[in-house]
Amino acid sequence: MNMKRITSMGLAALMSLSLMACGSNDSSTPSSSSSSGSASNSLTVNIWDSNQQEGLQQIADEWSAISGISAKIEVVDWDNYWTLLEAGASGGQMPDVFWMHSNTIQMYMENDLLLQLDDYIAADSEIDLNNYYSGIVELYTRNDGNVYAIPKDHDTIALLYNKAIFDEYGVAYPNDDWSWEDMYEAAKAITEGSNGNVYGVAMNTSNNQDGWYNLVYSYGAQIITDDHKGTTIGSDAGKEGMEMTRKLLTVGAPQSVVAETGTDSLFMSSKTAMITQGSWMINSFYKAENHDDYAWALLPYADVNNNGKCDSNERWSAYNGLGWAAAASTSNPDAAYSLISYFCAKEGQLEQSKLGVTMGGMTGVSEEFADAFPGMDVSPFIEAENYNLYFRPYTRNTTVWEDAIQQVGGFLDAWQNPEDPELMKTACDNAQTIIENAIAAE
Repeated sequence: MNMKRITSMGLAALMSLSLMACGSNDSSTPSSSSSSGSASNSLTVNIWDSNQQEGLQQIADEWSAISGISAKIEVVDWDNYWTLLEAGASGGQMPDVFWMHSNTIQMYMENDLLLQLDDYIAADSEIDLNNYYSGIVELYTRNDGNVYAIPKDHDTIALLYNKAIFDEYGVAYPNDDWSWEDMYEAAKAITEGSNGNVYGVAMNTSNNQDGWYNLVYSYGAQIITDDHKGTTIGSDAGKEGMEMTRKLLTVGAPQSVVAETGTDSLFMSSKTAMITQGSWMINSFYKAENHDDYAWALLPYADVNNNGKCDSNERWSAYNGLGWAAAASTSNPDAAYSLISYFCAKEGQLEQSKLGVTMGGMTGVSEEFADAFPGMDVSPFIEAENYNLYFRPYTRNTTVWEDAIQQVGGFLDAWQNPEDPELMKTACDNAQTIIENAIAAE
């Protein structure tokens, strides 16, 4: 990053003139009309994942050493994160820099709560949005073409399994040739072999991106269509994907157990042999006491062609990407953008991967992420990109339909009573109606 060639003294002087930009030393950052008050010598930065705090703080500290402006990264748990952000948006104080998510970005952009970044990006030689995953760029671009966040990362989904449990019950490990039916048979063997003391798999209706969404797409349906105006969850293909989900539930942890303990805790306490999880959670399992027993594999595929091999359109993984955004009300928009640019430019993205924080939001910078966890092979998250990726389903008000389909009238009854296949078919029809009505009301 050319910015690093500039001395700290030079950058501090530039910042004092509100002219600093993250990028080459010949780029300039335009002043923002949203700035209020005098520029602060510190930035507040909020995130919701403690696993990423250490690595991101290290990168932020490098920026601070150059800029002379401190940036403290504070972790707020997911639920309180959005509560506090909403409170700040309603007249309180928002953090200067923070993460945005596909669930909420539309509302924040539409209400002009975020710093518009177009002029900054145009003046920054380090940021070219063509170099980032297109689905993430599109997510953080308002329908008028203005940009309000820069892609921070992207993630994929893989299958996590406990080798010790597989060994104990004489079941072969997952491999690249596994179909969802193979996963079902392995889960069944472990659950029955342990007399129910160990569950072959644990799934939760709320684990959608990292769970059952992927079965729906593998079998040929979509939670939200590409134009964000419909769904095919109620189609025959959607019902096939959810039928496979139902079968897995019949040989997995009961939902009463999942609700009480959680899938991750069940796995780390060796009460379940398999879960599916996202790359953002690797650190939690890497640091776990029994992590030597843990291994990752590609998500299984849907053998819809019944030929015993993975055809081109039968293995899918969701991907999502957070965005670094700044408050429109920040007192130091130039510094806020400079930090965002430092995180998102190529060198910052590479460092994020090397430190094992997450894979990059920029394409072509994540190979070293696979080497960030010595002793644990996380390459399936990288290999997933050789198959089919779909962007995490979203609409203008994602949480409206996403929450509704998890409740009574949606999938809850079918999820809690997986022995009845008719409940799952009805749930798919109900979900189709719920999503269509929610989109129509947007």
